[in-house]
Amino acid sequence: MLRRLLISGQERDPPYRGLSSGRRGSSARDKSPGYRPMIEGRMGEILLIVNGDDFGASEEVNEAVVLAFRTGVLTSCSLMTSGNAFDHAVGLARENPGLAVGIHLVTVLGRPVLPPFEIPDIVDTHGRLPSNPTLAGLKYYFSLRARRQLMKELDAQFRKFLSTGLHPSHIDSHLHMHIHPVIRDAAIELGMRYGVRRMRVPRDDLDITTRFQGARPFSNKLSDRIFRSLNRHMRAKLRRNGFVFPDRVFGLFMSGRMNEDYFLHVLDHLHDASNEIYFHPSVHPRDRTPGVQDLHGMKEFHALTSAAVKNRIRESGIHLADYRRLDRDHEPAGKAFSSRGKDTR
Repeated sequence: MLRRLLISGQERDPPYRGLSSGRRGSSARDKSPGYRPMIEGRMGEILLIVNGDDFGASEEVNEAVVLAFRTGVLTSCSLMTSGNAFDHAVGLARENPGLAVGIHLVTVLGRPVLPPFEIPDIVDTHGRLPSNPTLAGLKYYFSLRARRQLMKELDAQFRKFLSTGLHPSHIDSHLHMHIHPVIRDAAIELGMRYGVRRMRVPRDDLDITTRFQGARPFSNKLSDRIFRSLNRHMRAKLRRNGFVFPDRVFGLFMSGRMNEDYFLHVLDHLHDASNEIYFHPSVHPRDRTPGVQDLHGMKEFHALTSAAVKNRIRESGIHLADYRRLDRDHEPAGKAFSSRGKDTR
C-alpha cells in the first residue's frame, strides 16, 4: 500500500528534506550569502544529476524510479519509448511532474517503435533491433540503407515520446550507443528539430573508479581509451550546435555493479562543476522470484534511497539537480526555479 501511495504522487512531503540541493529544507549554511562548498580543495558549486535509466522497461523499474525520486535522491530518469511498460511509466511521470524525464534512445537490444517491415535492414527475423552492439555499429556506419532506416526509427521514438504531452529533459541512449558517430549525429539533428539541446556525454573518471576498486581492469582501460576519443569529438560537436551536457558522468566502469559504497565514494571525490551518476534501479517483483538482473536493480535502488547517501550529500554541500539546471549557464538571469531546484516552466 505504501509503495502505491508513494508512486501515485499522493505522498507529497519532499523526501530529501535538508539535502543541499536548492530544495525546500536546505540547511542554513547553504542559504548564507557567499557560501561556496569546498570539495577536495575546489571552491565552487558542485551539481549532481542522479538519473534512473530504462524507465518504461518494466513496472518494477518504473516503481523503483518514482520511489527513488520521492523517497531518495534521484532527480531524473530516461524513458524507453519501446519499453514493455511505457504507458505505465508515462502515467507515473504525469503523477510526479517534478521528475525530469529524458529520452532513452534504443538502437540495440530492444524492440523498435516502427513496424519491422518499415525498417527491415536494422531488425532481425523476430522484429527486434540488433543484439550485438559492435555488429550493429558497423552496419549503421557502412550501410546507407541501415542509416536511413535508423534515422526513421529514432525520429519515431522522439515523436512517440512527444505524443504523450511530456517534453524530454535530455537525450541519452541504451548502452551509450549515441556516442557512435552515426547515432550521435542523428540524435543531435533530432534534438535540434524537437527542441532538446541537452545530452549525456558518457565521460567517466577512471581514476576515481580505480581508487574504489583498488585495481584497473583491462576492460576498463580499453573502454576508457575508446570512449575518451569518441567523447572528445562528441563534446566538440555538441558545443558547436548549442547543446549543454554535464562535465562528468559516472556509471560506465561500474555497470552492473553500482551500489551504495560506490555512490558514497563518488560523492567524496567529485571535483567537476556539473556531474551525473546513473543507475538501473528495480524493486522486488510481485509475481516471481527475482533474477540476477532484478537483484542488481534492487541493490541500486537501495543506494538511491540510502540514509548514508542522503547524509553525505547534505554534509558535502552538493546540489542535486536535473539536466534543465544546466541551462542556467547558457540563458539570461531570471529563469524560474522552484524551492526544490526543479525548473518550474
